[in-house]
Amino acid sequence: MTTTGRSAPPIPDHVGIWGELGELEHTLRYVDVPLDGQPVRTRVLRAGAGPDLVLLHGTGGHLEAYARDLAGLARDFRVTVYDMVGHGWSDLPDRPYTIDVLSAHLVSLLDTLGIGRAHLSGESLGGWVVAWTAAHHPDRVDRLVLNTPGNIANKPEVMTKMRDSTMAAVLDPSDETVRRRVEFLFHHKEMVTDELVHLRRRVYSRPGFVQAIGNTLVLQDPEVRKDFAWDPSWVSRVTAPTLLLWTGHDPTGGLDEAELLLGWLPDALLHVIDDAGHWPQWEQVGEFLDVHRRWLLTGGDPS
Repeated sequence: MTTTGRSAPPIPDHVGIWGELGELEHTLRYVDVPLDGQPVRTRVLRAGAGPDLVLLHGTGGHLEAYARDLAGLARDFRVTVYDMVGHGWSDLPDRPYTIDVLSAHLVSLLDTLGIGRAHLSGESLGGWVVAWTAAHHPDRVDRLVLNTPGNIANKPEVMTKMRDSTMAAVLDPSDETVRRRVEFLFHHKEMVTDELVHLRRRVYSRPGFVQAIGNTLVLQDPEVRKDFAWDPSWVSRVTAPTLLLWTGHDPTGGLDEAELLLGWLPDALLHVIDDAGHWPQWEQVGEFLDVHRRWLLTGGDPS
């Protein structure tokens, strides 16, 4: 916190998303990204200069998930963060958003923005997408960060919880149900702000979003998931140096799953942030930034 005077209350470290972006020169715009011949209007925020770094959010998320990190990352990278197809304020075409579709949207976005190769860092579903992209488009990826990618073991109970809690919040985007869904992501639930909850309520209330989230949650259907499930048959093809960023309180997967994934990847390290849940990029900003700088700029062990 910052103290402004003897009698004035301290200013909190986080006062809101605009407070985080206040001193950051950035652009926020929509670009048409071709996907199977059709344009997907995609919301994109860019900032900074240096090597390209693209950040991907999780299921039901939006680019504001990285609001607390953008200014710090932009000191070293040209950062691009966007709403994946079927998410946030991007278009919601009526089709299953399977991992290959989300990856195709990412690669097409790189083409649209003129990015040849980039570092990719994805959280949760975003981690799954960037790993798939690295396996199938190795020429487009420099280094990877898989941030709490979750449920590597494809546990049915985790799939059910993810599907039910997300669908409940979208079908009833009340403060109570959406707050419960957002708090699921946090170890320190007191860090869930009204702003975060209301942003999600707004997204979940968009016309067509119930259909869109159904198209996202097909990945929690075992029959659909089996074609994209984490498996050494494709994970072993990831040649990009990879950092597994895990936490001590991730509700979607424990360290046993991190060790499982570590054994499948040809060139990977593990770093654990102890005091965080599924959103270390929000709960432990300093360590999240340090890890990205050290791993992506030097290839050094962030531990």
